[in-house]
Amino acid sequence: MRAWLLGLALASVGSAAMAADKTPPAATDPGGELTLARVFGSPDLSGSQPRALKLSPDGTLLTFLKPRADEKERLDLWGRDTRTGSERMLVDSKKVGSGAELSEAEKMQRERARIGGSRGIVAYDWAPDGKTILVPLDGDLYLAGLDGKTRRLTNTPGGELNPVVSPQGGYVSFVRDQNLFAQPLGGGDATAITTGGGGTVHFGEAEFVAQEEMDRRTGYWWSPDDRHIAVERFDEKPVHVFTRASIGATGTSVYDQRYPAAGTPNVLVDLYVMKPDGSGQVKVDLGNDPDIYLARVNWTPDGRTLLVQRESRDQRVLDMLRVDPETGKATVMFTEKAGAKSWLNLSDDYKAMKDGSLIWRSERDGFGHLYLYKNDTWTQLTKGPWVVTNLVGVDEAKGRLWFTGTKDDVLEQQLYSVDIARPNVITRLTEPGYTNGASMDANATRLIVSRSSPTQPSQVYLADNAGKRIEWINQNAVVPGHPYYPYLASHRPTQFGTIKAADGTPLYWEMITPKLEPGKKYPVFFQHYGGPGTGQQVTHGWMGALPQYLVDQGWIFFQIDNRGSYNRGKAFEDQIFHAMGTVEVADQLAGANYLKTLPFVEPTKIATYGWSYGGYMSLKMLEKTPGVYAAAVAGAPVTDWQLYDTHYTERYLGDPAKDPKSYASSAAWADTAKITDPLLIVHGMSDDNVFLDNSLKAIAEMQKTDTPFEMMLYPGYTHRVGGPGISEHLWGTIMGFLDREVKDKPTPAK
Repeated sequence: MRAWLLGLALASVGSAAMAADKTPPAATDPGGELTLARVFGSPDLSGSQPRALKLSPDGTLLTFLKPRADEKERLDLWGRDTRTGSERMLVDSKKVGSGAELSEAEKMQRERARIGGSRGIVAYDWAPDGKTILVPLDGDLYLAGLDGKTRRLTNTPGGELNPVVSPQGGYVSFVRDQNLFAQPLGGGDATAITTGGGGTVHFGEAEFVAQEEMDRRTGYWWSPDDRHIAVERFDEKPVHVFTRASIGATGTSVYDQRYPAAGTPNVLVDLYVMKPDGSGQVKVDLGNDPDIYLARVNWTPDGRTLLVQRESRDQRVLDMLRVDPETGKATVMFTEKAGAKSWLNLSDDYKAMKDGSLIWRSERDGFGHLYLYKNDTWTQLTKGPWVVTNLVGVDEAKGRLWFTGTKDDVLEQQLYSVDIARPNVITRLTEPGYTNGASMDANATRLIVSRSSPTQPSQVYLADNAGKRIEWINQNAVVPGHPYYPYLASHRPTQFGTIKAADGTPLYWEMITPKLEPGKKYPVFFQHYGGPGTGQQVTHGWMGALPQYLVDQGWIFFQIDNRGSYNRGKAFEDQIFHAMGTVEVADQLAGANYLKTLPFVEPTKIATYGWSYGGYMSLKMLEKTPGVYAAAVAGAPVTDWQLYDTHYTERYLGDPAKDPKSYASSAAWADTAKITDPLLIVHGMSDDNVFLDNSLKAIAEMQKTDTPFEMMLYPGYTHRVGGPGISEHLWGTIMGFLDREVKDKPTPAK
């Protein structure tokens, strides 16, 4: 759910502080006019953005996935020599790939990873000797050399999932036909490590909610010495079957999808440890309660201990288990517990150390911070009314950590370092005025930093561990030749500010206006997401060309982060606990009321738009505050939370059997008769995340109560409705509706 926070096309990459938000220099060219065809066309107006950047084991080659200039959704593998700066394509996805159709299982995995629209090479893995790279492509596996030659490893109709090279480079492992396989990297046939998969039983995969909501993409984990593999086994048999029609343009497929809706059974999960040939299987003791979540699995650096995070069904208790891989015996290392009317957020920001200690991110003091756990003692390493957003790297020998956080500005993400021996003495390593992301090599010697601002599309550079830039990887300067350069002349600056929620909490907003003419009032495109568990929408970052297109069309672009959203601390987020559809609606209303005080805003022409949780919010906002918004667009809305999955929904609303009132009050379908403002509902007809049933339930109620609405359905499309041609049609439909019902409608006489 949270990956759709900006809707379909507003791909925010981060941004700069308001003080640094300067209008771009005027282009010498008078500038072109943005069109939807150009906004969604190739090459990308934000410039070519490298993805999945990795340093080779010896550090001499930086590899990345690069979109093609004529087909921005197709990715190839490239390498850059870190000594000379020269770049070359390592694997051409069109020349090497077979063009075969992906398996349904891989398509669903890509949907969960939010890369359903990407083609070509979407992932790769370095062999530890630095001589070859494992490349999954079109459902099969290839081994690429640094000389541009590739060797095909598999050629099967079912395809391979979750492929990796083992830590010592002895094997390539993958999931095929619901079992885990290993194949010697140097050559030889693949051997089944497990044989019991089939039907409802899966080995080595992550179950639906783990992929969709827990940010866990795999179901197996190699020990650092290649001696053992921890393998998840899950059985979907208890999970209720939902019959889902995948309606396409040329026909309809019916799927009996096992979907764990709120309040219904989850999969049964077990964890085993075994040798690479499948022998010596030991079952891990996960406790007496089978109704738990397998949240995270990791090995300690010496490979002698397995660390397993066990999360309770209500997501209020998280146990870190220390497991003996020889016996499967588990002991509780420590426990995290949620506060009253709260829940625990899972995190990947932790690191097992060679000395047996652990770096751990916790929200126990109300904000996400880093701690050292050693000898049953906790030491807080960062502190304050701000959050650590990512643990970037650890140098255990020097006792230093690198992380990103919001210490200096809640709307920016900067890179910092701190020494374990000097808690809370924090050094900022990146430049103010940019929102940053970072990754680091295993030896903590170099950083790959990405940054952007409202006037600068994403840039990437290589830095030393003090943050000093060594060289640009992608400077992406908007100069002649850059795809966005012809549109600089009309680029409008982003403004930021705050208003107060009903309880006095500051709420941050951002706005882009056309060049204002004295006395003229403008309509507003008011975007929202609103849901919990998300990153911020309002950051000092590049938002792509679509908001600028909207502004070029005469709209003011506006959005605000409401209570319940992420990166503001638990007290801010927890206000949505068992109360979906309340504080978010109130805070969006505060934003609308603020807009109506501005002399250049036409108060009768504020249109609102959202996708997924934002689509749910569109319905709730029309139902609870009629007459405030001139019209609304609800994309792929959840209308009944009992139709959405367990891990996301129960985290915030609890068990529907224990708190039916929260589910009843949060539902959006039952009150649709209260909608009096123009409404457009949009949904993909093959959505396997927010089922089409959600929109159909609201539609049926509106038809029964003679409530007017409009609708656009997209045959064959899932929760992501986008891609060549379709994105243009989608946004052409949205803007046609809003122009007709809002912008071009005569202003009511006063």
